Amino acid sequence: MLIKSLNQYKHPRNFPFWIQRNRHDERDMPHLHIHEFVELIYVASGRATHLFQDISYEIGEGDVFIINPGEKHGYMVGAGQNIQVINCLFEPGFIPVYLLRELSLSDRLDFFYVQPFLNGDARFYHKLKLRGETADKTKGILEELHQEMQQQKPGYQALVQLRMTELFILLSRYYNERNTNIGMPSSSELLVRRVCGYVERHYDQKITLPLLSELFYIGVRQLNRQFNRHLGTSVIGYVQRIRMERAKRLLVETDEKINQIAELVGYEDAASFSRTFTREVGCPPGKYREQSR
Repeated sequence: MLIKSLNQYKHPRNFPFWIQRNRHDERDMPHLHIHEFVELIYVASGRATHLFQDISYEIGEGDVFIINPGEKHGYMVGAGQNIQVINCLFEPGFIPVYLLRELSLSDRLDFFYVQPFLNGDARFYHKLKLRGETADKTKGILEELHQEMQQQKPGYQALVQLRMTELFILLSRYYNERNTNIGMPSSSELLVRRVCGYVERHYDQKITLPLLSELFYIGVRQLNRQFNRHLGTSVIGYVQRIRMERAKRLLVETDEKINQIAELVGYEDAASFSRTFTREVGCPPGKYREQSR
């Protein structure tokens, strides 16, 4: 299985973002692959079948969806068909925490923190299909992002981060407006989903209960209570679970050293990582790598 990384693209080394336009037809179909980054895909024109994990579904002009790191996807384009897409490629933590804090965005980014983590068919039943003004506005932002990355004038990094944040606010607004008509989860369940999405995007960074309490406007005790109610675990237990799953994938799919993997999944101390991994998985990281390979 092909695994793609941002290093394969022309993005600036110190700025983990890239945007490109692609046209696919029956002679040029991206087969199933995995990437290490987040991919936002906007269908500019045409139709195709999107292959995702073990399901497939039709996509067409105006569709917008997100592929997370480690997820398997590709396209199947029929005879005489073609599809043109705009791809935004970026690291999971691309939207800075300070923006979330200063702009009070914790409940304004559901298309980034909630929708991409829905289970099974529900995730793509809830994908966005943009029309009219919403499609034009989305395409306009994407065109501006493409121009900024091509020209790379002074300050382009900040503009790209701000425009991407704006794009996710708009997409989340469209997503929530549509879901209002088909039913939403309870407020407590939605809060837990948002926090889970945040952890999925920022697991490699420092995550503390006071930080989550501040970002999501809920007391630490109440936050833990809601996590136990909906997930049967504490917040820190969930953080460790996500980090261990990412660590297992890195151990199997890469040749990174144990201390480097510890850092990649959010541990400053390799010894602490190894102790936690052994407790949670049942064997040390090195032995897990040996057995899994």
